[in-house]
Amino acid sequence: MAQKIGVGIIGVAPGRSWAAISHIPALRSLDDYEIVALSTTRMESARAAADEFGVDKAYDNHHDLVNDPAVDLVVVTVKVPHHRELVTAAIQAGKHVYCEWPLGNGLAEAEEMAALAEAKGVVAAVGMQARSAPVFRFLKDLIADGYVGEVLSLSLIGSGMNWGAAVDQPNAYTFDKANGATMLSIPFGHTMDALCQCVGEVKEVEAMLANRRTSAVLVPDNTPLDLTAEDQVLVNALFEGGAVGSIHYRGGVSRETNMLLEINGTEGDIVITGPGGHAQLFDLSISGGKGEDQAVAPMEVPAKYSWTAEAPALVQNVAQAYALLAGDIRSGTHDCPDFEEAVKRHRLLSAIEKSAASGTRTQV
Repeated sequence: MAQKIGVGIIGVAPGRSWAAISHIPALRSLDDYEIVALSTTRMESARAAADEFGVDKAYDNHHDLVNDPAVDLVVVTVKVPHHRELVTAAIQAGKHVYCEWPLGNGLAEAEEMAALAEAKGVVAAVGMQARSAPVFRFLKDLIADGYVGEVLSLSLIGSGMNWGAAVDQPNAYTFDKANGATMLSIPFGHTMDALCQCVGEVKEVEAMLANRRTSAVLVPDNTPLDLTAEDQVLVNALFEGGAVGSIHYRGGVSRETNMLLEINGTEGDIVITGPGGHAQLFDLSISGGKGEDQAVAPMEVPAKYSWTAEAPALVQNVAQAYALLAGDIRSGTHDCPDFEEAVKRHRLLSAIEKSAASGTRTQV
């Protein structure tokens, strides 16, 4: 492999896309990577994106990008229903791949892609970058080092930000449950993945999913829009080691609490707060108290947990994931979450859906 890892990104809209505001600045903050190609479904938009970001090659189809010999790593940043087709093409071309979360539109697609990546021997990473956030890296070590003692319970409240009374056109597809990009899969999924890295995997769930809103409007012209993706997610969870958890995600934005995670243990307590329920997107604050402390107090996250350039969380968390991925590609490590990790998280979401449908406790 060349000194730099050649990256081809599928799905870059000039100015506004997730790739434009997150992946491209994250990749360019790291010496390991060079963005060598972009693709969209139209040459006009592909060329415009390439010109905006100073990338030489622009393609109007993903086939040319995944077969470009300069591309070592294919990055898939399009809508969830297209992940399977594009990831499969990249793997079949023998390329490493980084796919945004959710990996598939449901568990079966994720399992299929994970099996293919394993069979082809490529490095296949998934964008579960909340676990790379400095706050969660710090939290993981605090718990492992016994700051709270034995974890007894946790409570998590999160606002989905989306899935409320109104939505813009780029995010309108998330209101249709059939597309697999729901409040359950995106903000809940990202945050639960990071949480599970800190307190252990979920063993059993008892869940309720509800549509308190069944319609919304498309801004700016207020066109009516059906909301079939649930805007209320409530889960009682049993974690490895016996800790119990109560999790509630709700659509839209609250006037008060939009992200609150409280972990209670035999020796102490930790509280994490933020402006929204997407742990992968926002800068988070952490407080703690233990022993004789009568209340929690703000804690400073040590500098060692930020091993990439300082940036907004939506860039830094992705950059830290890419830094881990570079090591995986070059050295054969397994530090960046891979497709098998994605399957594990899809199984949790599937168990929640089964529990909600049956009204019974469900094993993960």
